[in-house]
Amino acid sequence: MSDWPTPLSRRRAEPLELLSIEHLPEEAVPAFEAALQTVCVAVAYFRDEPTDTWRIEGLREAGAGDDELTGALALAAAVAGIEPPALSAEPIEAEGWLARTVQSFPEAPIGRRFLVRPTHVSDPVAYGRVVLRLDAGLAFGSGEHASTQGCLQAFEAIAHRRPRRILDLGTGSAILAIAAAKLLHRPVLATDIEPWSVRVAHENAVLNGVQRLVSARLADGWRHPVVRNGRYDLVFANILARPLCAMARDLADHLAPQGTAILAGLLGTQARMVLAAHRRQGLRLERRIDVGPWTTLVLRRGG
Repeated sequence: MSDWPTPLSRRRAEPLELLSIEHLPEEAVPAFEAALQTVCVAVAYFRDEPTDTWRIEGLREAGAGDDELTGALALAAAVAGIEPPALSAEPIEAEGWLARTVQSFPEAPIGRRFLVRPTHVSDPVAYGRVVLRLDAGLAFGSGEHASTQGCLQAFEAIAHRRPRRILDLGTGSAILAIAAAKLLHRPVLATDIEPWSVRVAHENAVLNGVQRLVSARLADGWRHPVVRNGRYDLVFANILARPLCAMARDLADHLAPQGTAILAGLLGTQARMVLAAHRRQGLRLERRIDVGPWTTLVLRRGG
């Protein structure tokens, strides 16, 4: 992976453009985050406390991928069930965007065992927790979002099972893969459909000293041989409700006996639909975790 460009926070100056969408309801954030990721080198989201809505921002090379972005935004609006929101674009220097992102990405304890610490925080104290280090400029899926928090809480509760074969499907920043590697000292396969996410996952694994345990690979769900050829004791799938339903059979087929699946990226209102799809494949609900409007499901396969 030595031919990849360096991270955004360490790149030379070049013409960049800031895309932003204001006043999104929280349930629409994942769809629009995914839409901006089709053309942006980094994406971040910020909550507006007075209105309880979200602003999502993406940084891209000026004018890159306009046609692709138009289609992705239309699809995101349809998935979220809202009218297409206004998209603004303005020139920006990378350093200015990163400074604002840094301010919105504080250190965050999650559960009893994890601490998400951005690289701009130098505090060496770990408070007895497993520290997950992330670059604020590469922080989508960083632990701020409720679905990531739910996944980490769910993993903390089942880590005593010491799963050996672990898959993080749709890894994003690889925060879940890194958490598993650091806590269990096990190898983790971390896959994503987006080349940028795979690059970020690798760099975050290096940052956390687990690059020998976390294998970041480009793969489209269960279709890639690197994914299909395994059976897993633990699967993280922090994606979206409908893709989770569509992949329920593949998940069940590749989950080892007594294996655990941690599913997230879904709203509480979508939990019944996702659960029904997996129950039809023989998986049972072990636990449900709600963080705000977001839900994490912990499913298990029988022996």
